[in-house]
Amino acid sequence: MKTNSKGKNKAKVVLDEIGFDEITELTNSDLVSGFGILFISEPLKNADGKIIRGKTKTIIKVNSLIPYPERIRYVVAHELGHYFLHDKLEIHTDNSRTLNWFKVEDQAKRGLQEYEANDFASELLMPENVFRKFIENNSFSPSLIKIISNRFQTSLTSVIYRLITLDVFPLLVVFISDGVVRYWRKSNDLKGWVKDITKLSPPEDSVAKEYIDANYDFIYSGDEKAQEITRSTWFKLYENQEDSEFLEYCIPTKQYKTIISIIWEA
Repeated sequence: MKTNSKGKNKAKVVLDEIGFDEITELTNSDLVSGFGILFISEPLKNADGKIIRGKTKTIIKVNSLIPYPERIRYVVAHELGHYFLHDKLEIHTDNSRTLNWFKVEDQAKRGLQEYEANDFASELLMPENVFRKFIENNSFSPSLIKIISNRFQTSLTSVIYRLITLDVFPLLVVFISDGVVRYWRKSNDLKGWVKDITKLSPPEDSVAKEYIDANYDFIYSGDEKAQEITRSTWFKLYENQEDSEFLEYCIPTKQYKTIISIIWEA
């Protein structure tokens, strides 16, 4: 899917106009109402968020049954993206298909609007300058993802995508749905050729395959979240190239049968 910088650039303009380097200290209600929008948190059927644009007033609704406040925060920012970018959307509903960065096939069916709204949300919640400064001098680890999520009050998925798109660390990120690789993206700084994995099951010796075999239950915790694998698990080896040690960390979601796998050199 061809993308653009429309969402990111608009978020930068919005932050500049309101005079904030970041909006972390604002509540969801204050953030939305500050733009003259009515914010409603209530149970929604088959939806995580919704924007309703009337002639004189716009309403943003968020599903109050979402169990994670960081997820709610990202939904709010995504709906604001639609508000600032897509004025022809009168009534629009978002769910796990449109809000997931890694479901590019679903996003492509709706054109660029979902990508742009996600891109807006990412920059609004994690402004690049603030984000880079916060993580400078850090090494990548599973715990760092949670630390960033708590710092910027946004979802783990959005943090992972922010890391990979900004090329902060040399990583390979793989998204797996229903046991099949749907999407992958590699940092420019991580050298090597990724195996032909799209629309295939993850490698038999990968941690992702372990989670699929375990029916998406959590099987590792604490320091064991990052499991040792080899380069050849996910990468092709050049002629006469020796194998080397890599690490793999997976985030399974049993409800949706998805896995986000992060691979990096040890």
